[in-house]
Amino acid sequence: MENRYGFGKAVNLGFDAAITRVTEALQAEGFGIMTEIDVAATMKKKLDHDMPPYRILGACNAPYAKRVIGAEPGIGLLLPCNVVVRQDGDGAVHVEFMDPAILGQMSDQAEVARVGAEVREKLLKVMAAL
Repeated sequence: MENRYGFGKAVNLGFDAAITRVTEALQAEGFGIMTEIDVAATMKKKLDHDMPPYRILGACNAPYAKRVIGAEPGIGLLLPCNVVVRQDGDGAVHVEFMDPAILGQMSDQAEVARVGAEVREKLLKVMAAL
């Protein structure tokens, strides 16, 4: 999977194992999980809608966040780096990453583009580790 705002791949893991593996791979690249949103549980609770497992992990690498916020304080609107772990209707599990390179397309600050490119490389390493 690749589009203008993200990239990812199907993984040969169960949903819970994929959450564990991606969290470990993110940690190996210096990211922590700041937030975790269980979209499927929220849809069930708020709308009584059943859907396959779908979780959004808000990943943050503090040194990169410090650099990008220092360059453009309002960029926090686009942080953290979201990672989606989802299961489709056929049972396949997908891990998808927001492409931080888009930050550079949204800002006139050269440092924002540099940070976005560096973080993208780290997230590509995370994806390769899955």
